[in-house]
Amino acid sequence: MQGVTVVDHPLVQHKLTIMRDKDTSTASFRRLLREISLLLCYEVTRELALTTRVIETPLKTIEAPTLEGKKLVFASVLRAGNGLLEGLLDLVPAARVAHIGLYRDHETLE
Repeated sequence: MQGVTVVDHPLVQHKLTIMRDKDTSTASFRRLLREISLLLCYEVTRELALTTRVIETPLKTIEAPTLEGKKLVFASVLRAGNGLLEGLLDLVPAARVAHIGLYRDHETLE
């Protein structure tokens, strides 16, 4: 399917298994969700455009890579997506956050 990335990394699969276990504590679930969100963020930002800028290091002036363009926006689908935000924002603290609210009719499941 175009536009869909399946992350089948062994660490993600392992952490998902622990999260799905009915005996996993709430604290562990939250920690695992944050860890998975870090791994997902790494994957979804893999192809962000880079540009270079001149910086001064302790040894010399160099051209170094930096993210190109406008700020990123992480859109969380309420409520389930909110748990992923902490890890994403750990890696990209300057990102903006948007929230998307959806409603499902419990009778028709639409």
